[in-house]
Amino acid sequence: MEARGDAAVLDEPTWRARASAHAARIDAFAAPHLARRGARVKHPVHDFLFTYYAQRPAQLRRWHPGCGVTLADAEEYAGLKGYARVTGGVGVSASYVASQAPVLTAVHRLLSATATRPAHLGCFGLHEWAMVYRLSEDQTRHADWPLRLGAAGTDEVVESHRIACSHFDAYRFFTEPARSLNLLSPTSDDRPDFEQPGCLHAGMDLYKHAFRLTPMICSDLVAECFELARDIRELDMRAAPYDLADLGFAPIRIETPEGKREYADAQRVFAERGAPLRACLIDECKRLLAL
Repeated sequence: MEARGDAAVLDEPTWRARASAHAARIDAFAAPHLARRGARVKHPVHDFLFTYYAQRPAQLRRWHPGCGVTLADAEEYAGLKGYARVTGGVGVSASYVASQAPVLTAVHRLLSATATRPAHLGCFGLHEWAMVYRLSEDQTRHADWPLRLGAAGTDEVVESHRIACSHFDAYRFFTEPARSLNLLSPTSDDRPDFEQPGCLHAGMDLYKHAFRLTPMICSDLVAECFELARDIRELDMRAAPYDLADLGFAPIRIETPEGKREYADAQRVFAERGAPLRACLIDECKRLLAL
């Protein structure tokens, strides 16, 4: 995958065409979310990327060429954060890239550490179960949707399995009694010591890392990471304890041997999809830090 634009200067018809294509790509998912938001209808699967992550739909829709590419006749970009007028048009400024060195360094360190580890495929999505452990059904995060096995059945699954969640942003949402059941104790400060490429949340977070690097990297890469996160979220919630059949999501019954195999097979596919995106983000961090 090529992370940057393929020309030093893009003329106006070219960059407008790419910007329009990018917006249409994002709208396929963002437009239904905005319609639901206007109607005050919640979706436990598809709203997640816009409610959990800090990137808003309008921000995601705007296309950026990435540092090193100049947009000709693009005055509308001149006032955007990170941009400056340069020879031939407007582009991401070197001073802005320099100011982002701490973020670039942190993202590079985390992703590089994650990429060195083999994918662990034995968690079976139990993080979502640990987030509702010993809660009544009306106390869960998605209380509008019933627990497939009920509260007691859900607790039994948690208690009868080995839980080894390596991702802090999942672990921190465990209920208090579930935290002591986790074999690991990741924190916000030691993520590079724990994250591994088989983790669904580490795969979804490639989108977070990508938009944190906006506008320094091309939005085409951000969109690729977004689409990966969108697909992972569906698996995440199909394997969760909620009954989402009425939304068209057939459950992956991770409490059964067959469900465990189905989950691990899908997890492996997502790890393989995420690997080149992670590598591309690592390369972009290295390139930008070297400027």
